[in-house]
Amino acid sequence: MTPVEITRGAGPIVLGLPHTGTWVPDDVLNRLNDRGRGLDDTDWHIHTLYDDLLPGVTTVRATFHRYVIDANRDPSGQSLYPGQNTTGLVPLTDFDGQSIWHMEPSEADIEARRLAFHAPYHAALQAELDRVRAEHGVAILYDCHSIRSHIPFLFDGILPDFNIGTNSGVTCDPSIEAAVTGICDRAEGYTSVLNGRFKGGWTTRHYGRPADGYHAIQMELAQSTHLTAEAPPWSLDPAKAEKLRVPLSEILTSLADLAPTLGGKR
Repeated sequence: MTPVEITRGAGPIVLGLPHTGTWVPDDVLNRLNDRGRGLDDTDWHIHTLYDDLLPGVTTVRATFHRYVIDANRDPSGQSLYPGQNTTGLVPLTDFDGQSIWHMEPSEADIEARRLAFHAPYHAALQAELDRVRAEHGVAILYDCHSIRSHIPFLFDGILPDFNIGTNSGVTCDPSIEAAVTGICDRAEGYTSVLNGRFKGGWTTRHYGRPADGYHAIQMELAQSTHLTAEAPPWSLDPAKAEKLRVPLSEILTSLADLAPTLGGKR
């Protein structure tokens, strides 16, 4: 299986999907323990949730699981949230702080996986952003994520439904941040936060260079917004999903409408 799937569109928006993949090569699967093989920290059904919400959108999706290597972590291994519990480039624990390996990867294993999986994903993402920017004068990366709403190892209390990350306003034009937060704040029955526990992962921080015409924003959805339960078998709830797709569609449409105002081509 190839490490990345690309769907090219003609519009100014690129969706990043680093954590929906569930492919684990046999040599890695054999080193995971039973807990790890559950793949519990997948961004379940996120690619389905965003499917066909915006004509002309480009998608770049990692097919491999984050336990193989995390496509949204700094390839140097530097922590995104120093001093806070988190998971690394190749996670040694799950989001509950429990070991997922019966044979942990070596430094050589991690480097091999970086070259085989992490690097091709980001090469593809960079290429699509460059293509879109060349066409439109601007590229907007919308990085798609989800997570359980209650994970004491990572954060206190219950996570809001919409968790918007721009690295405290650094990674995109203020109009993008304002448009997304406004739609989320108005969405009936949902809660939202800007740059709360999740301020944007390495992808958002790495590609978000507004002065160069590259804008990036991360959306971390609480899985309670679209799953029947935040537990196996991690089933999509059709009614919840259809309700959620309304504000998500509005967000993507709004970003596409904003693109020409950001110095892009009209």
